[in-house]
Amino acid sequence: MSGPVHQAREALGHRLRDLRRDAGLTGRQLADLTGWHNSKISKIEYGKQTPSEDDIRAWCQQCGSLDQVPDLIATVRNIEAMYVEWRRMLRTGTKRRQETSKQVEGETRLFRWYEPVLVPGILHTAEYARAVLGRVIAFYQVTDDLDAGVEVRMERQQILYRGIHRFHFILAEQTLRTVVGDREVMIGQLDRLLTVLSLPRVRLGILPRTHRYEVPTNQFIMFDDRLVQVEAVTAELTITQPREIALYAKAFEALAEATVYGEGAARLIEDTLRSYRSG
Repeated sequence: MSGPVHQAREALGHRLRDLRRDAGLTGRQLADLTGWHNSKISKIEYGKQTPSEDDIRAWCQQCGSLDQVPDLIATVRNIEAMYVEWRRMLRTGTKRRQETSKQVEGETRLFRWYEPVLVPGILHTAEYARAVLGRVIAFYQVTDDLDAGVEVRMERQQILYRGIHRFHFILAEQTLRTVVGDREVMIGQLDRLLTVLSLPRVRLGILPRTHRYEVPTNQFIMFDDRLVQVEAVTAELTITQPREIALYAKAFEALAEATVYGEGAARLIEDTLRSYRSG
């Protein structure tokens, strides 16, 4: 099993072990109370076996920790789904990944999206999307379905104008300066961001490069308060555990406090745009 999944199992096992110890029970005593073999307790606590949802309920009942059940069950549901390798997800090309995103996005009312390096996919121009997805295809050496991938990525943008969805984007200033494609592609993309600033259900801010460090950060997207997606080099993590989602919300709020919006954001975009046009 992949490293992150095994680490998540171990972390869950440590939490369950702490609950058992806090209840003053040995592993054998808990096994007797639940009717399980003693080895099952050991395997769960050392991350060698993922407990079922019924196992979680029984464990917490015997340890007097029923208030922990919802959070622990969310952890169990997340473990097997949390880590999806990009090569496996992209094995048939980029279109499938875009269609998966459309489904999740369609179920979301409030998006909170932080990007440190690239403009969010849902705000791409076709030329910027083509340059990004072209690099993805080349890097992961997957099926070249560039035209189809770009088409679906453009379709995803309809959500900006329809329904009851709301969007809060925080873009690090570096996203304006990371050269994707060429100068003309960047000019078109930054013009697009200026247009996005005026959309009624979109709040778009720029995190200045001189901002003070306050919280640990990485790229992430929050879909309401039900899940967070994090894109790493090798895989995408899907996080559904409430206490972890709360930490991402806390980080987003801290980033938002350091972010400039409205005329301040427009000035940063326009300044960068002038540098591309003059270069």
